[in-house]
Amino acid sequence: MIKNMTLGQYLPGTTLLHKSDPRTKIILTFLFMTFFIIINKYYQFAASILFTVIILIGTKVPVKYVIKSIKPILFIVLITGVVNLVTTKGSTALDLRLFKITYEGLDITIKMALRLTLIMVNASLMTLTTTPITITDGFERLLGGLKRFKIPVHEIAMMMSIALRFIPTLIEETDKLMKAQASRGAEFDQGNIINRARSYIPLLVPLLVGAFRRAEDLAMAMEARCYKGGEGRTRLRQLKFTNVDIHVTIIFAFFILANIILTISLK
Repeated sequence: MIKNMTLGQYLPGTTLLHKSDPRTKIILTFLFMTFFIIINKYYQFAASILFTVIILIGTKVPVKYVIKSIKPILFIVLITGVVNLVTTKGSTALDLRLFKITYEGLDITIKMALRLTLIMVNASLMTLTTTPITITDGFERLLGGLKRFKIPVHEIAMMMSIALRFIPTLIEETDKLMKAQASRGAEFDQGNIINRARSYIPLLVPLLVGAFRRAEDLAMAMEARCYKGGEGRTRLRQLKFTNVDIHVTIIFAFFILANIILTISLK
């Protein structure tokens, strides 16, 4: 699972989604997540999958990164799917003596798996086409109005930026620690779930020590450069909405409109 984490990774490119403003991508991503939660018809899921594939081709993001983004949620999908299959009442599709699988349970399980997959893939497309710093700058600009209520928006955005920046580093360090422990005879893929969880405990201490050491070094570096928060801070690159953002918004709006028309016509 560690090798399958794509959060915090960025793939350079020159596509429309790469060039668009991070605020546009953040807003559209949240709107699409909401849309995926609301839809409940299979033709809507089919249209969403088709549109996601088109966006994936347009961004030129390798399929392996999309597969990596899905793998971490497979366990969640499996557990919740089994629970829905066992507990949902309705017309019996398969009788296994101990429990019955219903058509309603199958319907809920399939739709839930499709929702989670679409949400993860589209969220990954946003992070893979946007640098972590740009994402946090976009969030800071979008939440800028909260400064009137004395909410430390800049500090929150800075913490988000640091967290995204160090996720790949911590993953890489964890991988190195696992290889070092494996060379000393540790087994991370043997036994039941409890034994596997216990095998990861020796990794926690060196990983936490390394994380605190990096945090201390970063704090000292920021103090040495007289960092005092967002007050009077300027940016090298200013965020601006361009024609690219208009084109991207039109494409996404066309998809939503097409789904609404399709839903009305099929009623």
